[in-house]
Amino acid sequence: MLTLAPDIDVLTRFGRALADPIRCRLLLALRAAPAYPSDLADALGISRTRLSNHLACLRDCGLVSAVPDGRRTRYELAHPRLGHALDDLRTAVVAVESERTCGEAEDKDCC
Repeated sequence: MLTLAPDIDVLTRFGRALADPIRCRLLLALRAAPAYPSDLADALGISRTRLSNHLACLRDCGLVSAVPDGRRTRYELAHPRLGHALDDLRTAVVAVESERTCGEAEDKDCC
């Protein structure tokens, strides 16, 4: 049975998913359209094994669903509103100091 995650858990799951560039690319690809793992691996230029690990993470975070389609499995965003959230995040304006990256922040808890 699926349950709704509390607000903080939702943000934590999104953060975990977005912390990796491959998972970001996967989410954007699935934002465009549902896809099969072999097509996603080819489009992203990664191995199917590596893709499988990232898809498992996205499933565990509750952002992606696996949909049986005959003998294959198709992947899609778990909810249409996730596509809107990705669009909002992608187009958000982020204020950064040009000489620093997130990993170089003085606060080691950051990023």
